[in-house]
Amino acid sequence: MANRTDPAAKSIRGTNPQNLVEKILRSKIYQNTYWKEQCFGLTAETLVDKAMELDHLGGTYGGNCKPTPFMCLVMKMLQIQPEKDIVVEFIKNDDYKYVRILGAFYLRLTGTDVDVYRYLEPLYNDYRKLRQKLADGKFALTHVDEVIDELLTKDYSCDIALPRIKKRRTLESIGSLEPRKSVLEDDFEEEEEKEENEQIDGLDNGVDERDYYHGRSPIRERDRDRRRESHRYRDRDYDRDYDRDYDRERGRGRERDRDRERDRDRERERDRDRDRDRDRYRIREEKDYGREREREKEREGRERERRDRDRGRRRSHSRSRSRSRDRKRHGRSSSPKRRADGPDEPKKKKEKKEKKDDGTDHPDPEIAEANKLRAALGLKPLKL
Repeated sequence: MANRTDPAAKSIRGTNPQNLVEKILRSKIYQNTYWKEQCFGLTAETLVDKAMELDHLGGTYGGNCKPTPFMCLVMKMLQIQPEKDIVVEFIKNDDYKYVRILGAFYLRLTGTDVDVYRYLEPLYNDYRKLRQKLADGKFALTHVDEVIDELLTKDYSCDIALPRIKKRRTLESIGSLEPRKSVLEDDFEEEEEKEENEQIDGLDNGVDERDYYHGRSPIRERDRDRRRESHRYRDRDYDRDYDRDYDRERGRGRERDRDRERDRDRERERDRDRDRDRDRYRIREEKDYGREREREKEREGRERERRDRDRGRRRSHSRSRSRSRDRKRHGRSSSPKRRADGPDEPKKKKEKKEKKDDGTDHPDPEIAEANKLRAALGLKPLKL
């Protein structure tokens, strides 16, 4: 939500304004701490305070191409798309030079060709110093007019590809722009007036006063023609140098685009290799995990079987022990009976018979003694 363009924003050159910044740089801006903490919720009014705090300009720096706060604020302006009057006030701000550069950079990205030349060319007269952060993280000294010249003549500035604009002479030929007026033109006019005054003082008294006021001096006309010719040649040389530099920078920009495409292809290949290795490693891990699971299951099955066998053995052993105990108990309980039923029984019977036949076991002692005597005498016992 924080990285979306304002719904009320208009498309610039048929696309989303944020797409004027390349995708790689745009993603790095979105991941930057300054963007997340300082640029969140900014409006066209509160953005001025952040722009006044700027102390340098630049694109990206460091090995990971970290964006500068200047670039984050440019991205924020593309996101909220402030009105043209606010951008013009940024450019006309004389107190804060970085606010002026911020407005000029935004106008160069989003403005029309006529507006770019109309509002940026007067800044050629601003010679204040600026701090620019280079790609290696170090600072370099530059000036406002140099930055404006870079915006008007180069294809790249602060690691951003600038939109193509028409040449100034083309706009002059179709009447969209007036010929450029130099700031030194007033000085030239003053010099011409001084020369004219000197020539007037040096004229002979024989010259007709009417010819002097209504005619032009041939010397003055010749000097003026020479001056115009020198200006015309200088403008032509400037246009030729501009075209040459533009073609050279355009070729460098194409080479830079090819290098960036090459780097992107390499990064895509690295990402594919990384994803392939990750998939390979994940498949290997899944296979190893499956093998480990199978081994665990086999180990658990063997453990279960071993526990079942041990449990069966313990049960059989306890059954055998209980059986042996039962046998022992049964043997102990049955042995006296067998002994009673064995060879001692006839003795007891005989004894009983003997006792019964003898009569000495009679409960009455007198009868028992009498039976003993009778037995000794060979008589039959008494039976009472």
